[in-house]
Amino acid sequence: MTHKASTSLRDRLRLPTGEPVDLARYDAAGTPAGPDGKAAGKAATARSGERLAVLQERLWAASTKGDRRRVLLVLQGMDTSGKGGTVKHVIGLLNPSGCRITAFKAPTAEERAHPFLWRVEQALPVPGELGIFDRSHYEDVLIARVRELAPAPEIARRYEQINRFERSLADYGTTLVKCFLHLSSEEQRRRLLKRLDKPEKRWKFAASDIDDRALWPAFQEAYEIALERCGTSYAPWYLIPADHKWYRNWAVSTLLLEHFEELDPRYPKADFDVAECRKRLLERP
Repeated sequence: MTHKASTSLRDRLRLPTGEPVDLARYDAAGTPAGPDGKAAGKAATARSGERLAVLQERLWAASTKGDRRRVLLVLQGMDTSGKGGTVKHVIGLLNPSGCRITAFKAPTAEERAHPFLWRVEQALPVPGELGIFDRSHYEDVLIARVRELAPAPEIARRYEQINRFERSLADYGTTLVKCFLHLSSEEQRRRLLKRLDKPEKRWKFAASDIDDRALWPAFQEAYEIALERCGTSYAPWYLIPADHKWYRNWAVSTLLLEHFEELDPRYPKADFDVAECRKRLLERP
């Protein structure tokens, strides 16, 4: 299916806010509104990357003159859904200046000594930056829920804490782009097998990955709850079918581009006399 300019991808992939989510209803191998095939998808991603790089530079430049806006891309999904691959193929098109990438792992002893949002606050983008979270504060209502790492009442309170946190980010100029990379169980199996089959990929594999697959239903349920309770008008969730890597990359880059185009950052005007500075440069050796 070819993407139609009259309908934004945001409208197509945005999950309804406040409604129950049934992930089984969404085709992880789908390509809604996407280009016609892998080759076309890669070409379209490259084109959008060029435009995105220009807008990213404008936002970074505008911040030097007081523009407080910034963008935060949140990537969540099951293991092998492509969070790191998205960063590599989409963010890799941009200038590292003005980008801040954080991959959240298991919390350290210092991080555990603070409220769960503390480590996230340390990694937020500053004005002008595009921040990218590979996993995020949602781990504290996902893996914490599945593995019972916190009492159930505490996890229940975290959903509203997350909503208040994201509301404050939006109020202070952060555009949130939250992407759930929707992967099928069979595609995860294929990707894990590829990691075993390729020596250069085995470092990404752990025997515990096999055990974790037994928890697939529990993780799907945890995601459904988080997507429902923490999808808001100021920070909606976008469901990205992720079985096709080319589509995943195209969809995330297109979503980012649509948000940047809406922000429409501009290069700041010079606060000096351009003609006079040019004259002085020409007069001096």
